Amino acid sequence: MPERDDVTAPTTPAAPPERPYVVLSCGMSIDGYLDTPGPQRLLLSNDADFDRVDAERAASDAILVGATTVRHDDPRLLVRSATRRADRVARGLSHSPTKVTLTKRGDLDARARFFAEDGVEKLVYCPSAAYDDALAHVGSRATVVTVGKACELRHVFADLRARGVRRLMVEGGGTVHTQVLAADLADELQLVVAPFFVGSSRATRFVGDAAYPFDCDRRATLTELRQIGDVALLRYALSPRCEVPPGSPDLARTEPGTEPETESDR
Repeated sequence: MPERDDVTAPTTPAAPPERPYVVLSCGMSIDGYLDTPGPQRLLLSNDADFDRVDAERAASDAILVGATTVRHDDPRLLVRSATRRADRVARGLSHSPTKVTLTKRGDLDARARFFAEDGVEKLVYCPSAAYDDALAHVGSRATVVTVGKACELRHVFADLRARGVRRLMVEGGGTVHTQVLAADLADELQLVVAPFFVGSSRATRFVGDAAYPFDCDRRATLTELRQIGDVALLRYALSPRCEVPPGSPDLARTEPGTEPETESDR
């Protein structure tokens, strides 16, 4: 049996572990849902925005989704554009980014498209208690990594950075987005709003209940607002490392978390 690949917390609290540049990418309905209560996958975007997301994938070193997304959506997580795939290969990279998932129990299905033999590296992170189950289920298709009892995201991200991942794209689902945002581990949020309502509290929301670092007293900085066909892209800076898009000089002057000027300040 392969040895466990453990990453433990640093012994001194001097500095947080180095992590990749983290981009959260999400599409939601006007009322903030990722899907419907039914089994059918809900398409929250359009062809033009799917192409934008494909470009973001091609620019990333790894793509992370939760185990629930692997089970329910069965995503391939591959770069679609042949031109972008060829460009990555020409630069000495795999045609698509490394696939990463998180699982609490380890009971993933090796037949899922995430684990297809597609020439892309796959990493499965789990708590130490789930290591043996994860290895038994998908160890022949992926590298199973345990980073301690709780599988804390900061340790996962530190391990990814140590493996050469400089830019990480997080595509969900709701639990993963909640964990990343609540832990203040994201640099950028790319949020697409679809022009319809789901209208059911039984559906999955973009995020769940948590103590988030950005609230009414600490506002995130909007760095881009763009119409893409019938959807709207909102891009937020969530750390000083955020890469501000070209053409946003005024927005770039505001550091993330800076409170807006009030009438009494003027």
